[in-house]
Amino acid sequence: MNTEQNPQEEIKFGCEECVLRQNAEANPKSFKARLWRWHTRWCPGWKAYQNHLASQNISPESV
Repeated sequence: MNTEQNPQEEIKFGCEECVLRQNAEANPKSFKARLWRWHTRWCPGWKAYQNHLASQNISPESV
């Protein structure tokens, strides 16, 4: 059994397609945006996503 991850395999993050995130980015002063910012302070998925972007030298603003 091969347990190694294929380096060519793309890692998928829900943050890339998250509806709440899209709404927050479209309306940064809305309640949803405030909720999104609060959520990103403790969300382990968001932190993993940010680390993934940093390892690929991609700025979060360009995504």
